[in-house]
Amino acid sequence: MSINQSLPGSDIDIFRKATVNTELDQVVTPASDRGFIVGVSSLGGHTRRIFYAQHATTHDFAENAIYIRDQSTAYKADLGGPFDFVLFEISPASLIKIADDAEMPGVTSLSAETASKDIVLANLARALIPALEKPEEANALFVDQMTTAIGTYLVQRYGGRPMKASDSSRKLSRSHEDLAKSLLLENLEGNISISEVAQVCNLSRGYFIRAFRETTGMTPYQWVLRERIDRARDLLRTSNTPLAEVAVACGFSDQSHFTRVFAGIVGTTPGNWRRNA
Repeated sequence: MSINQSLPGSDIDIFRKATVNTELDQVVTPASDRGFIVGVSSLGGHTRRIFYAQHATTHDFAENAIYIRDQSTAYKADLGGPFDFVLFEISPASLIKIADDAEMPGVTSLSAETASKDIVLANLARALIPALEKPEEANALFVDQMTTAIGTYLVQRYGGRPMKASDSSRKLSRSHEDLAKSLLLENLEGNISISEVAQVCNLSRGYFIRAFRETTGMTPYQWVLRERIDRARDLLRTSNTPLAEVAVACGFSDQSHFTRVFAGIVGTTPGNWRRNA
C-alpha cells in the first residue's frame, strides 16, 4: 500500500487505502460479523472482477464511484489498476444506532452497490482526507460531526426505507443551547464529541446537530472554530504572546496548523493580522 491510514470514529471507523500498483492482485476476505464496508473511490482507472458462487462480474471504478458490501458474505475479487479509496466500516449495532438517530428506526442493512457514482458521499469522504493525513490535527468534534452526516446519508439513501418528512424548524431550547455552548467552550480544543454534548442535553446525536444548526446558523464544529479564532484574535490584539503559544492556547496542534486555519477563515495570517490590528 502506498497509503494506509486510519481514524477511529464513535460509530464509524474510517480508513484510506491506496496503491500505485498496476499489476493484477487478488483479495479474498472470509465472511465475518463486522457489518458493512463502504468504499469511495478518489481515483479513476481501477477495475474489479468479483467472483460469486456461480458467476463473476467486472466493474470499472471511476472517480467518485462507491461500493457497499455486507461483510457477512465472503468476498473474492481480482483487482486491476491503481486505486485510492476512503473506507467506512459500520458494525451492525452502530448501523442500528445511526438509523435511530436519523429517525429511521428499523434499518438494519444497506443495499449492495458496486462502482455506482455518488457525488454527495464522495464529497463527504473527501472532507475527511486531511484528518486521515494528519490525525494529530484531527478535531474530534469535526470527525464526529462528519461521520454523523455520513451515517445519516447512508441510511437515508441506502437503508431501503422511505425517509420520514423532517421538521426543519426544530431548534434547541434556551437551556439546551446554553448548556451545549458552555460544554463546547470548556472544550475548545475539540476533545469533546458530538455524542457527549448531545447526551448531556438528552438528545440524539443527529437531532442535536440539526437543532444546533437551526438555532445558531452553524454546525457545532463551525461554531467552535469561530470561537477558537475569536479567542486567538483577542490574544493577538491584547498581548505579545508568541504565535506558537497562541496556537496551543486556542486548541491548535501547532503554529502551522493555527496559521492554516486562521488564514482560511480570516483571509490573512495571524502575524499579518496582529500587525494591522
